[in-house]
Amino acid sequence: MKINFFKYQGAGNDFILIDHTMSPLKNFDNNLIEQLCHRRFGIGADGLMFVTKHEDYDFEMHYFNADGKLGSMCGNGGRCIVAFAKHLGIIDKETNFLAVDGPHYARISENGDWVDLQMIDVDTITNDGDAFVLNTGSPHYVAFQSDLKDFDVFTNGKNIRYNSTYTEKGINVNFVEDNGDHLFVRTYERGVEDETYACGTGVTAVAMAMAKYKNQIGHINTDIKVLGGDIKIEFDYNGHKFTNVFLCGPAKLVFEGDVA
Repeated sequence: MKINFFKYQGAGNDFILIDHTMSPLKNFDNNLIEQLCHRRFGIGADGLMFVTKHEDYDFEMHYFNADGKLGSMCGNGGRCIVAFAKHLGIIDKETNFLAVDGPHYARISENGDWVDLQMIDVDTITNDGDAFVLNTGSPHYVAFQSDLKDFDVFTNGKNIRYNSTYTEKGINVNFVEDNGDHLFVRTYERGVEDETYACGTGVTAVAMAMAKYKNQIGHINTDIKVLGGDIKIEFDYNGHKFTNVFLCGPAKLVFEGDVA
């Protein structure tokens, strides 16, 4: 049986997308998903998503990590699935859809390659030593790091992700360098078990952690550079809670194909 798929990327965070709106989503074999995401023996991607119908929303997002397992919220994946829904004609300029962490609103550019995705509100940030820990739809660890361009993100991120504190559920590990007019961020992602070119929930967590660290209050806009390009984060922060959170960035179709 051939599977029709679309490949999208959001700031280098790449995904396989499959339209399942015309049929119910059955249990997909985790080994098959892992194989499709494999960069040597499959299509190659950081994750795979299905679009299905939902009676109360424009569509529902089902996200699987590259290891084939059902994942938590993926921000860049959310932006890419919005672009895909526009491509399919499900939505036009804005949408309300359902993901694993609840409802999301998004707006999309006329040409369909830039998406502003509203993320969940956040009211809890804890510390692990000098690092920050918070959940933006997925759990994140945020640590300051100088000379980040030359830093070994894979080894250090893996060590934190698998240390005794986080082994059971895992955590995504973000390293941030403050360059004044922008933040430079690199992320080790659980489920991919490697550094990715971008992580949407990760850069959202970083922007929030930096606002808390700097005691910034009000409406905050943050420019972030990742290995795959530029992303913008905006939110309101009253010193206790982050609201009206938007993850803004590119979401582009790479190619379409069929796989046996």
